[in-house]
Amino acid sequence: MALDPEELYEVDSDVPDLDGVVLLHHFDGFMDAGSAGALVAEHLLSELEHRVIARFAVDSLIDYRSRRPPMTYAIDHWESYDAPELVVHLLHDEDGVPFLLLTGPEPDHEWERFTKAIQSLIERWGVRLTVGFHGIPMGAPHTRPLGVTSHATRVDLVGDHQPLPNRMQVPGSVAALIEFRLGEAGHDAMGFAAHVPHYLAQATYPAAAVLVLDSLVKATGLNLPGEPLREAAATADAEINRQVAESDEVADVVRALERQYDTFVEASSRNSLLAESVEHMPTAEELGNQFERFLAEQQGPGDSPER
Repeated sequence: MALDPEELYEVDSDVPDLDGVVLLHHFDGFMDAGSAGALVAEHLLSELEHRVIARFAVDSLIDYRSRRPPMTYAIDHWESYDAPELVVHLLHDEDGVPFLLLTGPEPDHEWERFTKAIQSLIERWGVRLTVGFHGIPMGAPHTRPLGVTSHATRVDLVGDHQPLPNRMQVPGSVAALIEFRLGEAGHDAMGFAAHVPHYLAQATYPAAAVLVLDSLVKATGLNLPGEPLREAAATADAEINRQVAESDEVADVVRALERQYDTFVEASSRNSLLAESVEHMPTAEELGNQFERFLAEQQGPGDSPER
């Protein structure tokens, strides 16, 4: 017997009218090269006032033994427990426009039921657009313009972003399933994946988060603060350049990628791989292999992939 998806969450009793609101979402635990998506979510929660208006039943969704929550032991007793939370925050942009942000660990169980629960909240609140965001590794240098891949349930939502020219199979995620199921149900949904140089995929890379934030602003019309992220990106880029200059091995890798990138640009009237050139995007097999390698590097035997 199918379980009621609405039993997976609790909603506050004083939620205001949200008709026409945008829902953003980012989940920890899958792929997020450069922590691009996590940085954006953390940035929004630190810069804008917010409150939780819905909570999901994590006990039904999370495998605690694969992602053990931290506990603090102090001398002779357990002092605290950092319980996982999967919640919907209500925020307001700098013009006072409300929007929603769903954050927390990616569910380990009941993906379809969880996705139906998200759809029920979208219909309950009158959400007009749902948007996910994260980072993916790319074989390109940090010294050239970054790019972003966009996908959506309707072609016109993608806008001027060039879609990937290939079909591919990659490891599934709850974020992707939400977009897919919402499209089947006739709801508008989309996602952004910032391109992160593969040698920075395991690091925190604010430049990719800036790209995600700018893409969200353009797609949703929200007035979101960006200066703290831009300052962090400038600081990180300076440190990356310093480390590259101090390592001949790393500098050789960057120069090789620069030559490859510049060859693509010279050979095409379009921009480039990272500026979304269609002709020189990697093949489906290459992208799929990049995804698989990235996930494998993040997890050990029997573990769930974590950021």
